[in-house]
Amino acid sequence: FVRLCLDKILLQCVLQSRTLSGADAINALRPFYFAVHPDFFGQHPKEREVNENSLKRLNGYLENLQKPGFRSFKPTQLTFYVREREPNSSNVQESFSASGFRAVSFTLHTRDLLSTVLDILNSCSLSTEHVQSLSVNSQTHKEAKSTVNRPIKWDKTYYSFTGFKDPEEELEQAQRVETTLLSWLDDNEASAVKKLKKSLPLRKELERLKIELSSELQLSDIRWQRSWGIAHRCSQLHSLGRLVQQRPEILENVKGHTVVFTDRSGMSAAGHIMLGTMDVHHHWTKIFERLPNYYKLQKRLLLLEDRISQLLGGIQVIYIEELQPLLTLEEYFETLNSFYNKLRDSRLPFHPRSLRGLQMILESDRYAPSLHEFGHFMIPTVCDPAALQWFIFAKAQEARENLKRKEEMMIAEKELISTSTERFSLDRLYKEPSVSSAQMIDCCKRLLEESLPYLQGMHLCISHFYSVLQDGDLCIPWNWK
Repeated sequence: FVRLCLDKILLQCVLQSRTLSGADAINALRPFYFAVHPDFFGQHPKEREVNENSLKRLNGYLENLQKPGFRSFKPTQLTFYVREREPNSSNVQESFSASGFRAVSFTLHTRDLLSTVLDILNSCSLSTEHVQSLSVNSQTHKEAKSTVNRPIKWDKTYYSFTGFKDPEEELEQAQRVETTLLSWLDDNEASAVKKLKKSLPLRKELERLKIELSSELQLSDIRWQRSWGIAHRCSQLHSLGRLVQQRPEILENVKGHTVVFTDRSGMSAAGHIMLGTMDVHHHWTKIFERLPNYYKLQKRLLLLEDRISQLLGGIQVIYIEELQPLLTLEEYFETLNSFYNKLRDSRLPFHPRSLRGLQMILESDRYAPSLHEFGHFMIPTVCDPAALQWFIFAKAQEARENLKRKEEMMIAEKELISTSTERFSLDRLYKEPSVSSAQMIDCCKRLLEESLPYLQGMHLCISHFYSVLQDGDLCIPWNWK
């Protein structure tokens, strides 16, 4: 018994020598945050959204580790798109996205900040040398890659005698038991209900503000680029409301348009008025004053799209917000103008109106043309005109078939969302933009085969991971088990 007590004291000393403060952990993770931060993925909306959601879950995990008396934990799987392009020799699950970024997936299961920081850096093939400057034993770094990061391997009898839980056994059990939808809902329903009830007054306030401002300004819609919390959205609408009261005359030109709260101010390529959430009223006022000039540029842009269409046999140039980066009107006009000049000089022999009914989008981060599952061509601005002509001719029939299938999928998706919402008495069922219609259809079909009383009155978001959002929305992966 004395030996066991001494061993326990020794263990505590070892563990204390390996702890980090919250500030130290953030400093140690700076290279990781730089490699995955959503703000650096402006041209890649899907990768940006995945990183943004994963960072939220990672920050929650780190906060839990710093809570006094924290004991229990649940393994958390995260996926990040990393900016570097070098192949990773680690054995974590990874793949390359269409835009060339490396997708890294790993599971956090450590109980202290140091092990967590090292696991994250090692999983993303980032250097851990700078962590040594935080006065951490260098021997610990060498052991950080092991599955269970402990310097002493205790005999099983230690846990049998003392009653302490064996961390190796707990980890093995967590890895063997795959998270299922029912088990996850059972564990998280109470937390979601509590957060949802707390957010209800704010949700009503948000709806009221949105209706009032839309009516007063005669707006087509009010949207948000990111999944900000309800309180954050309310404060943004209050700010717009104050500007309406202070300068009502400058808001006369917004009639019929959509206002989008986003990271920067201006007019988007889709013709929506963008209000930067970090900008003060002075910047917003300038945007509203410039609206007449924006409308003139928008007319020139439409004319440019029509000229490109004529050069390409009648194919329609479109801009899809969900699939393309959020460009300003000026940026998109420059992209179109550059592409138009290139086409005009090449004089491609497309027969007039031979490609009517087909669609294309321009992308600045690709080098080879491709065909989307929804039937539109994804054309790089730097694409060789001869290669472009051959590709469009070769894929024209497949594109028409995909466009026809798109309409069928959109109808099926809408019906399944409606049926699922009614079947489970959901308050709302929606998906993240990165979830395709095919994935949403598959998810809803399988949901309808289940009995899920947990979902009554809830807000359910179909995503790529499990999570309870700050306002009580339940996120589940589309391919749930």
